[in-house]
Amino acid sequence: MLSIESMVIKYTSDKNEEWDDFVRHSKNGVFFFLRDYVEYHSDRFTDCSLMFYEKDKLVAVLPASVEGDVFSSHAGLSFGGMVLSLSITTTCAVDIFSLFLDFVKELGYKKVVYKCNPYIYHMYPSNEDLYSLYQADARLINRKPSAVIDMSNRLPFQKLRERGIKKAEKNKIVVKESSDYATYWKILSKNLKDRYKVKPTHSLDEILYLSKRFPENIKFYGSFRSGEMLGGVVMFKNRRVARAQYISTFSEGRITCALDILFDYLINSRYRNFCYFDFGVSTETYLVDGKLVLNENLLFQKEGFGSRSVMYDTYEINL
Repeated sequence: MLSIESMVIKYTSDKNEEWDDFVRHSKNGVFFFLRDYVEYHSDRFTDCSLMFYEKDKLVAVLPASVEGDVFSSHAGLSFGGMVLSLSITTTCAVDIFSLFLDFVKELGYKKVVYKCNPYIYHMYPSNEDLYSLYQADARLINRKPSAVIDMSNRLPFQKLRERGIKKAEKNKIVVKESSDYATYWKILSKNLKDRYKVKPTHSLDEILYLSKRFPENIKFYGSFRSGEMLGGVVMFKNRRVARAQYISTFSEGRITCALDILFDYLINSRYRNFCYFDFGVSTETYLVDGKLVLNENLLFQKEGFGSRSVMYDTYEINL
């Protein structure tokens, strides 16, 4: 049980260093929970991140935002949830979650939207929040399958992907790291607009800022022929997981299988020593009967490299 000296406070900028140091040494933190990442889109989201103390020792943090009477963890991040200390026990974590709900209710919010941190991003088991969600009668409101490779127990590439790699080699496709986000964002933006009528989540200015602020965590890799970019992917490197974002290619890149040889390099060479390779979610942008549906073509491509689904879940709690 938590002591009478336990408390929760709102994050303020003077706590920046303490917050970041905690996330880096937590049992389930990722680099996009660091303050420079959380705050890159502060013009779009009102921050209400929380810090939890036990006898003056920081034991948990929660990246969060608010809009109207809704408290979210965090609306601007792919996933979120409680970030916990290495030493925390299940009982303490459950008590912290209860403290969190009481605090949010006292602030006047009527609803909590809670994005869970997928287990593949945990340094140590960290699913205590799932029990707390169950105790709070939380309702599952969103579930997105993300295609993931367990790098220690891999499935083989499908024959179609192997043929694609050979075709790319015959077409003299070369894979290399690049800093030319501007050219790639033109490819990406056009493809997203033509196929899904959407824009990249990050603007070009935002991805340039983030890549400079987190140079060891965010990398861009492209497929090239005779110096011309045919496709690419932005990689987010966490402690255990290499996460692919913004996968895209020109029509010529599709013909020459530029992405097949790119992912062969990333999976079998560049990130081969990571625990997991996460291709990201594979759902359409529209709803059917109020629920997201699979983008089957996208999922087929990702599963061709030996990936299978891990869920990105979101819950709702009515206070």
